[in-house]
Amino acid sequence: MKQNNLSKEHLKFIKKTKRNSCIIHLTQISILVIFLLLWEFLSLFGVIDSFLFSSPNRIFTTVKNLYIDGELFIHIGTTLYETIIGFILASMVGTIIAVIFWWSNFLRRVFEPYVVVLNSLPKIALGPLIIIWFGAGTKAIIFMTFLVTVIVTIINMFAGFNEVDKDKILLLNSLGAKKSKIFTKLIMPASLPTFVSTLKINVGMSWIGSIMGEYLVSRQGIGYLIVYGGQVFKLDLVMTGTVILCLLAALMYLVVAFFEKKVNKRQK
Repeated sequence: MKQNNLSKEHLKFIKKTKRNSCIIHLTQISILVIFLLLWEFLSLFGVIDSFLFSSPNRIFTTVKNLYIDGELFIHIGTTLYETIIGFILASMVGTIIAVIFWWSNFLRRVFEPYVVVLNSLPKIALGPLIIIWFGAGTKAIIFMTFLVTVIVTIINMFAGFNEVDKDKILLLNSLGAKKSKIFTKLIMPASLPTFVSTLKINVGMSWIGSIMGEYLVSRQGIGYLIVYGGQVFKLDLVMTGTVILCLLAALMYLVVAFFEKKVNKRQK
């Protein structure tokens, strides 16, 4: 839509929305910069112990050393690969299982208790079994990521399917629509916001799963850096791993948020 065709009130609203968005982003950046500066100065003047709490300067130095040693992108690439594969597999499989549960009330009633039990079970308790099944390597970590994420996907997507207006489903049934038509024409489009919300949740869950897996068994990756740093009391390495983890998780979340914008534009 061209701006020439918009009313003055609409143009003012668009301008105000853009200004508010700009102010929000500037405020977010300012908070981060102030936090980093405060952290650095408190460490510099000995208010906090830089050995225990590290500092932005020490973290930057650690990142630089990892880069010089050729280890930085190896660790980042390893964890990123494990997380993304686990994220994609869990999102796909979890959604498919949720569709099966929606399609067959019998299968849902049979398997729902198992899903509930698996959801309540601490996944780290299965760590030794996962290592025995998949070996001490990348496959075990990906499966841990998958296991942590897939149950949440099933529960959220099935709940989203059930939230679709029952009157609309009844109307389509009365018109003789098949279950496949009802799903493709009503349930699936109406559940897209739920799917995007589930992807956002899965970002965090998949990172939890991959780091949890690396805590148990890994020789490289961000989780390995954090565990190794804690074992040898290199707390700068622990904080560096944590900061890198935050940046990667934020980047992955932004990708999902970009996908959400595309979905919202198509629905308008």
